[in-house]
Amino acid sequence: MAQRKSLRRPGRAVPVSARACQQPGGFCAGFDARRPLGAALAWLAFTLPSAFLLLVFALGASRLDGPLAQGLVSGLKITAVAIVAHAVWGMARNLCPDKTRTGIALAGVFAVLLIHGPLGQISAILVGSLAGWLLCREAIESLSESLTFDISRRVGLIALGLFAALLCLLPLAASSTAWLEVVDGFYRSGALVFGGGHVVLPLLEAEVVQSGWVSADEFLTGYGAAQAVPGPLFTFAAYLGALLPGVNPLVGALLALLAIFVPGLLLLVGVLPFWNTFRQWQGAQALMRGANAAVVGILAAALYQPVWTNAIIGPYEFALALSGFLLLSVWKLPAWAVVIVMALGGAVTAF
Repeated sequence: MAQRKSLRRPGRAVPVSARACQQPGGFCAGFDARRPLGAALAWLAFTLPSAFLLLVFALGASRLDGPLAQGLVSGLKITAVAIVAHAVWGMARNLCPDKTRTGIALAGVFAVLLIHGPLGQISAILVGSLAGWLLCREAIESLSESLTFDISRRVGLIALGLFAALLCLLPLAASSTAWLEVVDGFYRSGALVFGGGHVVLPLLEAEVVQSGWVSADEFLTGYGAAQAVPGPLFTFAAYLGALLPGVNPLVGALLALLAIFVPGLLLLVGVLPFWNTFRQWQGAQALMRGANAAVVGILAAALYQPVWTNAIIGPYEFALALSGFLLLSVWKLPAWAVVIVMALGGAVTAF
């Protein structure tokens, strides 16, 4: 294998918040019903259908040729612009309702654009959290809703320790074999994402596009296709894993899929025993407000690079992207319907 295209790079029941259990997937619901076996089965049922569809798309996308096929691919890339713009708009309305948090989001944009790669996103979140802790303590709400999960604090600490150990040790082991490098890149993307599925976009782009594993066109095409399938956005990793050079597509898809979900599952198990106490701490709520605002800035920066710069190359692409945004925000069409419209629009502009 050749130049980071070669994949080588120098106890007791505890009440918790219902909102903490919305991600990843149906893991919490399955655990509540049937403990570990139920959690695993729920995650598989929630994840595998879309992962399989994206794997099939990855295997077939390389065979697309001719003006019509290229137009469809262009439409999928434009879909990514519309989807991310809609996500930024919605998150900004909910998470940046005042001047302070809008300013934090703007600072997040500058941090990501000036400091490339995961370091920029980590910096934006850390600065946003600090700003939130200092500036967003007003009108802190009292939170009372809770659920009960039978996860002990000991199990939670073990899960958090395993999460941290993998995050620190995988980069050290990644240079030894190609498959460990795949696991490291996707594990880090899943571990550092914060604030929603779309925020994984710039992290994955840094790992697979800037490294030369996958082209920018392939990346955005897959991201657009991921909007048309059911299930969590993280299954986009299966598509990317199937495209990795020098790795069997099925093996790459499986490694990428597991690696990107494992950190979230470990964090979920680790946080559940402590979440109810943590969320009642007013300083924690202020930190979360600032971090959430910074996430809006991170996603806004991703809207520019890599999404906009790689998909919008002329007036027709701009018009299509604007149409897709309006279909989502004004006409309230589901994402899969917008994918179809954009793909057909791209096909029309190819002639």
